Amino acid sequence: MVKIWAKVMVKDKIIKSYVFTKDEDMDYSQFFNHLSEITFNLDIPTPVLIKTHIFNYAKYNFVRFTKSDFVESVDFDRLVLENIDGK
Repeated sequence: MVKIWAKVMVKDKIIKSYVFTKDEDMDYSQFFNHLSEITFNLDIPTPVLIKTHIFNYAKYNFVRFTKSDFVESVDFDRLVLENIDGK
């Protein structure tokens, strides 16, 4: 099961959050699709996804996207995706 807690943050406050769940095993080739669905539900632009983001998520169970990861301007400091599946 894929379970990701997405947090949109300004300074250190969560201004929006969303829990993404999917009844399938984590397949990192589908990570961009998960990210797109998360950002759609949060009503924010989708950041640029590079290998480093996927490696950080796989190794540390979370990844941070800062303003510089977005092509469009955003009104928040960062988007944090955290694995809450426990696996």
